[in-house]
Amino acid sequence: MPTSPKKPAKSATPTKIEAAFFDVDNTILRGSSSFLFGKAAFKRGFFSRQDFWRFAWQQARFIARGETATTVDQIKDRALGLIEGHKADGLAALTDEVYENFISPKLWPETVRIAKQHIQEGREVWLVTATPQEIAEVIAERLGLTGGLGTLIERKDGILTGKLVGKPLHGKAKRKAIRALAKERHISLKRSYAYSDSVNDLPMLTAVGHAIAINPDKELAKYAKAADWKILDFKKRELRANK
Repeated sequence: MPTSPKKPAKSATPTKIEAAFFDVDNTILRGSSSFLFGKAAFKRGFFSRQDFWRFAWQQARFIARGETATTVDQIKDRALGLIEGHKADGLAALTDEVYENFISPKLWPETVRIAKQHIQEGREVWLVTATPQEIAEVIAERLGLTGGLGTLIERKDGILTGKLVGKPLHGKAKRKAIRALAKERHISLKRSYAYSDSVNDLPMLTAVGHAIAINPDKELAKYAKAADWKILDFKKRELRANK
């Protein structure tokens, strides 16, 4: 009597891993990474002194008041306008210089320590930021983190157009991005962590099981207290102590 064919074995469901997601501006570094990139671009002659001082004013407001949709849009629009028409390889060449001379001295030591601790404990660590993808990636690489998700800048024939590919990675777009990443890399968001300073990142913070507020703006601090989230506040003197 012929034996019935065996049923194909079911493929094993991949075990889900844990991750930690970090905002960049005012969370892992003090101020706006786009502005710090602007400082390096100004030194390379990408734009005028007048444009640089406008950028500096926006940076001062950003530090004083925290992130808002308006300040993010202003900095983003100014940055895109300034790089329009430049070669894409020129933008890439600036990233290492930006990190060494401008971003590295502004890193919050404790946030970096927490990010690296997650790596040591076996979690993936991703930077999720409205700043350009290139900056997110170079910060992640230099710190030994898993990777960076950022806003994509359009290129045509090797030239920066001053336009974005899609929307800035901000607000609800961050939640969408980490959900897509979680699906791709089999990450359990319920067991994962997220860190930010801004109430605008509530979509990302509420998408994970463990949310932590770092240097929170007033609205996020209020929400975090009500939700019984951990709140960390790193002062400027910590940057000076790390020099």
